[in-house]
Amino acid sequence: MTDVFSKQKSRFLKPFWLLLLAVPMIGILIATTFFKQDSSKLPTAYRYRFPQSLPGTGNKKSLVQNEIAFYQKRVSTNPQSGLDSASLARAYLKMARATGQTSWYLLAEQAAKRSLSNLSVNNNGAVLVLARVAQASHDFAQAMRLSNQVLKSQPGNEDALAIIVTSNLAMGKLQAAKETADKLVDRVPTQGSLTLQALVQVAQGQDKEAIQNFKYALAAEEAGETGSSAWTRTLLGQFYYKRGQLELARELYQEALRILPKYPLTLVHLAELETRQGNYADAENYYNQVLTYSPSSSTIFDHVVLRGKARIKQLQGKEKEATAILNQAETLLSQQTASGHGNGSFGHRRELARLLLERVSDCQWRCPLGNRSSQKEARSKDVNEALSLMQAEVNIRRDAQTLETLAWALSISGRFQEAQKVIQEALKLGTREAGIFYRAGTIEKALGHNAQAQAYEKQAKEVDPTFDEQARRILGLGLDLGY
Repeated sequence: MTDVFSKQKSRFLKPFWLLLLAVPMIGILIATTFFKQDSSKLPTAYRYRFPQSLPGTGNKKSLVQNEIAFYQKRVSTNPQSGLDSASLARAYLKMARATGQTSWYLLAEQAAKRSLSNLSVNNNGAVLVLARVAQASHDFAQAMRLSNQVLKSQPGNEDALAIIVTSNLAMGKLQAAKETADKLVDRVPTQGSLTLQALVQVAQGQDKEAIQNFKYALAAEEAGETGSSAWTRTLLGQFYYKRGQLELARELYQEALRILPKYPLTLVHLAELETRQGNYADAENYYNQVLTYSPSSSTIFDHVVLRGKARIKQLQGKEKEATAILNQAETLLSQQTASGHGNGSFGHRRELARLLLERVSDCQWRCPLGNRSSQKEARSKDVNEALSLMQAEVNIRRDAQTLETLAWALSISGRFQEAQKVIQEALKLGTREAGIFYRAGTIEKALGHNAQAQAYEKQAKEVDPTFDEQARRILGLGLDLGY
């Protein structure tokens, strides 16, 4: 174990023993018996040690619905109560984060603003709800401003610190994210704070340290916090997925779903994995389990499901079906991006840009012969729109994945020198992803730098030895995990 790990271990050992001692011994005995019967190949450190029968592990959505109903009644009885409105806003936010439905975010925002109009001071709960809504709509600057407002009166507020960590991650400010994550862990080494620290280390390319902190996070999990337990395992699964350890990723995803059945974030990433392995029926089944788009209940997962299903159809050679689904995804993403709510509009400029760039790239080798002039005009329109979207997006979000997408848009526009500059900025962040090295290699090759291109291709394979044409064709089908 390295010196870093030794210091980390010493730092966290005492809190973890306290956490373990806080768990009733009978619960540990039950959990041990439970897992002896489990046929999972998942390493013991990654398994959920609490049986599902323990109190607090029931239907979380139902519990939140009851909470919403309770505070709705209180607010209707006393509309001027700022505290009750703040509690209702927090309940709406819980439902939004559990379901991904954008309508709950809007309700949370409305309730929080109503709360602040009734109670403008000492109302950090309502302010933090607005910060979370701002972050969900990719308005990271506003999320930071609101969180810092809370920290002025509550310097150690855990939620505010967590928002600052993830907002800095999204903006590519990794050192600031690290400093805040370290501060948060020093204060409260909980599952959530340790997971955030691991996310920062992943973004910095510190894989060994990240794995260790993921393990610490799982050691610190508590019975009943099923959402956090599923979330951490999904993030860890995605970490291993991007390093080509697909079976371990699958085991982690399945463990997350055993803890929290039909958890949308896990389902879309398990579908991504099945698509990569050519298990198209299984992938489509997982996508079908996610609540898909309807005019009355759009979710942050809709575009992921649609783009994933379209890619499956393309890989199966069902071009007509794929085109219809992609058109639906494009319409949805365009509407969300133009809806005018915050900088991100609950939409995903980067995802819309990738859809357009994928369509152009696919058409270069698969489009049928026909009116060459109209095809060229359509491709040019897609490229220009994608580039415009990404030039706007990097003013808000500047993580490695966003920079890689901008570099792609620039390179497909023939602006390879600019693309090289942008991908170098992404590489300097330290994030180790095969897709980023692959993009760097294609840009260097286009510039005639074959030796450098081969070096990047080698690095891509070192990160993910299984990175092949199939993996490249489904890049970007996942969803942001930490922010």
